[in-house]
Amino acid sequence: MSGMSEHGKEPEHRLRRELPAEVPVTAPKDESAGEPKPESGLTGRQRLVQGLWPPRVSRAQLIVAVLLFGLGFGLAVQVASNSDSDSALRGARQEDLVRILDELDDRTQRLEDEKTGLEKQRQELQSSSDQAAEARKQTAEKERQLGILAGTVAAQGPGITMTVDDPKGTVQADMLLDAIQELRAAGAEAIQVNGVRVIAGTYLTDSGKSVSVDGNKITQPYVFRVIGKPQDLEPALNIPGGVVQTLEKEQATVTVERSTKIVVDALRPAKQPDYARSSSQ
Repeated sequence: MSGMSEHGKEPEHRLRRELPAEVPVTAPKDESAGEPKPESGLTGRQRLVQGLWPPRVSRAQLIVAVLLFGLGFGLAVQVASNSDSDSALRGARQEDLVRILDELDDRTQRLEDEKTGLEKQRQELQSSSDQAAEARKQTAEKERQLGILAGTVAAQGPGITMTVDDPKGTVQADMLLDAIQELRAAGAEAIQVNGVRVIAGTYLTDSGKSVSVDGNKITQPYVFRVIGKPQDLEPALNIPGGVVQTLEKEQATVTVERSTKIVVDALRPAKQPDYARSSSQ
């Protein structure tokens, strides 16, 4: 009995020895458990799109953009204007270009002369011991010059005398007006027709077979006394197709004489303006 019990326990002991050790059972590992999930479930591309649109523009950026737009628009307008001017000059005739250049040269010369005169006046004022007396002297000289132009002061100097004989009465007011305009363009500083002083507002009208100057009827022969540079005045009247030829076509006789002293003594009364006043008052 005792041997059997010992024999009977031996298989149980051997069975326990042959059984493997109990392996602990673990839950399957979640491979994505250690990775952080993106916020709100958005991908990187979606977050990039949200960052770029809609665009966020600051006030300073908006002001800079508006200024740049205005600058670009101004440059475009300037370039277009220059292109139009260049194209207009390219299409001009040679005679027109020569005339434009001559006018520019004349204007430049007049501006240079005016600049020289102003610089001379400034130097005289600076160098004069009595600047107040010099200023009064220049003011009086300026008043005299303006009086000559306004016809309120008599004048004398070199110039020409043009006499127009019109026995048939065919010379009209517009022909004499063309003569005055031609003389002014040639540099005439004072003009007198018969006994009437010519000023800036002078007008001529036909009056029967004669002409009226500012409402004053004058009869032929029409005598023009003109102060200016004779070397410029006479050629201006005798150019081909000019004043002299036009009057001669009307069977009038025209004579032009140069002189070192021409007196223009017909005066206009000084007119007080109704509304205009000096801005210095």
